[in-house]
Amino acid sequence: MRPPASIHDTFAALGDPTRRAIVERLAAGDATVLELAAPFDISLPAISRHLKVLEKAGLITRGRDAQKRPCRLRPEALTEVAAWAEHTRRAWEQRFDRLQRYLEQMQDTEQTKTSEHETKKEDDHAPRRRR
Repeated sequence: MRPPASIHDTFAALGDPTRRAIVERLAAGDATVLELAAPFDISLPAISRHLKVLEKAGLITRGRDAQKRPCRLRPEALTEVAAWAEHTRRAWEQRFDRLQRYLEQMQDTEQTKTSEHETKKEDDHAPRRRR
């Protein structure tokens, strides 16, 4: 049995629009190679190469049913992609939240400096009382 594909293999496989379309089609249910090839203007060997890439990446499995070789989507592979994307999204949100707090802090500091400077300016221009 082949070890699980890396997330790199999965994204590389999904990087091609034909392979993404095949995955979308398989999300609706199992299909034969001929059924998968029907909407594309490419040869059966080319479709077969795309299927091999998807299979190597762990996104699909191919079975045997008499003369047919039905292809089936492996949804757990997409779950791994979704988990990776969610983890990455949370990490970036945390970074943006920290950046937002930093920018707000810098803005508050700048406003305080401006306010102090204006107060000092007013004090410098105020008429002085004589004793």
